[in-house]
Amino acid sequence: MTYRTCCIVGAGPAGLMLGLLLARAGIDVTVLEKHGDFLRDFRGDTVHPSTLEVMHELGLLEGLLKLPHTQAPRLHAEIDGKDITIADFSRLPTKCRFIAFMPQWDFLDYVAREAAKFTNFRLIMQAEVKELIEEKGRIVGVRAVTTGGDLDIRTGLVVGTDGRNSIVREKAGLQIERFGSQRDVLWMKLSHMPDDPPYVMGHGGPRQGFVMIDRGDYWQCGYVVRKGSFDDVKVTGLDAFRAAVASISPLPPERISEVRSWDDVHVLSIRIDRLKRWWRPGLLCIGDAAHAMSPIGGFGVNLAIQDAVATANILADPLRDGGLADKHLAAVEARRSFPTKATQKVQLMMQGARRKREAADNGRRDGPPSFMRRIARWPILAHLAGRLVGLGFRTEHVRERAPRVTRASESAPA
Repeated sequence: MTYRTCCIVGAGPAGLMLGLLLARAGIDVTVLEKHGDFLRDFRGDTVHPSTLEVMHELGLLEGLLKLPHTQAPRLHAEIDGKDITIADFSRLPTKCRFIAFMPQWDFLDYVAREAAKFTNFRLIMQAEVKELIEEKGRIVGVRAVTTGGDLDIRTGLVVGTDGRNSIVREKAGLQIERFGSQRDVLWMKLSHMPDDPPYVMGHGGPRQGFVMIDRGDYWQCGYVVRKGSFDDVKVTGLDAFRAAVASISPLPPERISEVRSWDDVHVLSIRIDRLKRWWRPGLLCIGDAAHAMSPIGGFGVNLAIQDAVATANILADPLRDGGLADKHLAAVEARRSFPTKATQKVQLMMQGARRKREAADNGRRDGPPSFMRRIARWPILAHLAGRLVGLGFRTEHVRERAPRVTRASESAPA
């Protein structure tokens, strides 16, 4: 039996960032990750200005930006055959006025390496949590299966950061509000050529959306379809699918032939939900474990990072002093509930507007949503959209605190 002040389940953006922040505050923290590495294709790879600002406040921005990435000072869309700016980050009050597109595994690996410099931080890979340990109505630890055998960790706080299919929230019996979505995204990789469109991220096509993200040597492309319709798409055949994608893609039609089989197409099931309550005594969920987001706007990763910063700011002192109480967990939810609900409200409004247009359209393509047309008409709105996408509804800042522990690199003998 091992004791740690805090045990975090899930080494995603929220989990690793929270682990880093708590270790920095002098708290013994263990992060458990069920996979053996961070390599997952088609994860959220947008690092927004709000997250870049957090890295700047931690003194980690310079090292982060040395990793391979592309920068998008603006986001683009195609409307009536014209390329327009739908979000402009050039006026944000931040160190970085752009979105960085970076493979999530590189971002996570970087945060994990920085966290590991603190002697009170521990990351255990291939550790799958199976049960929560509960005593007298309070969660006091976790049971996990690791490559070295079963592992029981007793802890003052369990934090679930294990994503939208969270085992922590399932085992804790936390209730979920589901808002649904009418869309899935079919992701694929297409090669990047020198004469391709010059933007880093773009949205093309009329009613059925097409998303392009510049990964340097390839495009990550997303084709938006009706929820649950992938089997129907496959029935029509690969040639029909390639023709449909080519009809709305700004890339040359022959490029779509790089999709050689259905194995090259990956389904992202879009859903929006959130917990009715994010905590129980001894347990808290944040990030996707507390609120699954639509990929619209790429908010998910950055909301998760903001959750982690707020959690560390609120819980670090009571965790370190042994005075953690339910009111502190409730304070995290209260702090992060508004930006979560507001962001989901915007996504649901955009989703609802799309459904209304399609119902009125009787199956014909009708062009992009009205908000994009307004931005095309009044470019100043692109700066407002840039602020919403780049910073969200409530920006969190790292609380300054004196170092409480010695970094591993500093404790090594000369």
